[in-house]
Amino acid sequence: MSEKPTIVRLTLEFRRRAKRSRIPDRELAIILDTLKRSPETGVVIPGTDGARKIRFAGRGKGKSGRYRVITCFVSSGSADSIYLFDISAKGDRVDLTQAERNALRVIISQIRAAHEAS
Repeated sequence: MSEKPTIVRLTLEFRRRAKRSRIPDRELAIILDTLKRSPETGVVIPGTDGARKIRFAGRGKGKSGRYRVITCFVSSGSADSIYLFDISAKGDRVDLTQAERNALRVIISQIRAAHEAS
């Protein structure tokens, strides 16, 4: 019996931020591969219905070159999905505001409901 496939889903906002931050394709591929192998890694962000913040060191950049990625893992009967919501360089962004957490909670709740319905 084979394992369920894990689908990585990049949101439009994630794609925009990755492009704006000029994250090299090679580093992005490493991030995606790592998340696919360990979808529940990272620290759960309180009040978001399961969003996680994960830090990745940029290639050859040390601690100051880290990227922060906001994800959510959703498991359903036929396949698991990892949603990538945001990516930023360590110095570019502070923690999420309460309004951003609330918005993320609503989005994740809708995603979970859609997965349960399918």
